[in-house]
Amino acid sequence: MHVHIFWDALSPSGLQMPVSRIISSVLGVRTTVSENHVRLMGYNNARHQVDAQALLDSVQAYKHRHGIDEPVLLVVNQDLFRNGNDFVFGLAREQVGAAVVSTARLGNEYYGREHQDDDLIDRITKEGSHEIGHLLGLGHCENPECIMFRPNTLDELDCKKKMFCPDCAKLLDEISAGF
Repeated sequence: MHVHIFWDALSPSGLQMPVSRIISSVLGVRTTVSENHVRLMGYNNARHQVDAQALLDSVQAYKHRHGIDEPVLLVVNQDLFRNGNDFVFGLAREQVGAAVVSTARLGNEYYGREHQDDDLIDRITKEGSHEIGHLLGLGHCENPECIMFRPNTLDELDCKKKMFCPDCAKLLDEISAGF
């Protein structure tokens, strides 16, 4: 299996390759990173955020137009929301193989902390792996250390490991056997 990672020009530069390599290692899939050509839709002026669902519509349309069958992860720096949530770190739409991750709340600066590239790489990797996990057919996990645990805070994201719990790893193996 192969996953395309589209890295938006406004996202932190220089992190593309480490993120791609780590996601590839965590998921056991081949990844490639390229410049984003998806039109970013869904900006909400009142919220100063982008509607993640509208953004996934854009990714879906792009995939269809260009005949891309493999999963696509879009990395953006705009803050994302979804109806019913103040914000989301990322969102996936399994049925079309599209996911998005925002770096807006993943950097230390958002929380008044000192910038650290390693922290940002770690968080983008965890959230990206989580969303791609959904694209591979996995749901949320109750184990707070599992990559498929749904974090509501940065601290919960930081407590996750870059690996699947035994139950999710077994389920992923079963799903992968069907590919």
